[in-house]
Amino acid sequence: MRAVVGDQLHVHSKHVDEAEKYGEILEVLGPDGEPPYRVRYTDGHVGLVFPGSDCVVEAPSPRRGE
Repeated sequence: MRAVVGDQLHVHSKHVDEAEKYGEILEVLGPDGEPPYRVRYTDGHVGLVFPGSDCVVEAPSPRRGE
């Protein structure tokens, strides 16, 4: 898994009734874009993440009007 600052981390839910989580990658701490990542989730929480198999890195979606 490789990422750059500004990419989005998408954490898939593990259970049917669990919501998926999204966060912006603020800092890449591993070599060559590898984990760990400092991530700010949509709820404002910031944490250090070592993504598992339930995570994918996505390019940021373009903002409306750009």
